Amino acid sequence: MAFVDDRARPELSHHIILEEREQLVISGVEEVESFDESAIYLTTAQGPLEIQGEGLHIEKLSLDGGDLKVEGRVNALLYGEERHSRGGLFARLLGG
Repeated sequence: MAFVDDRARPELSHHIILEEREQLVISGVEEVESFDESAIYLTTAQGPLEIQGEGLHIEKLSLDGGDLKVEGRVNALLYGEERHSRGGLFARLLGG
């Protein structure tokens, strides 16, 4: 018999802390869709978010806890409409 967890997953709270435009900490991250040195696209508990900047790199990612830490020069944080994604980063890496 398969185990089914009937408990609802609690809603992740969403917070953003930006220090000196060089260190960004985000909670409530559900999925990282794509990233490079100039942009990071992710889905948060409050909707899609695009981080624009220069020399961006992900220092820490914990999807279990919904935490993301980014370093580099942050130029913009843009919330948007749902994007038609090709699946998450891990799904694409694993051929899903």
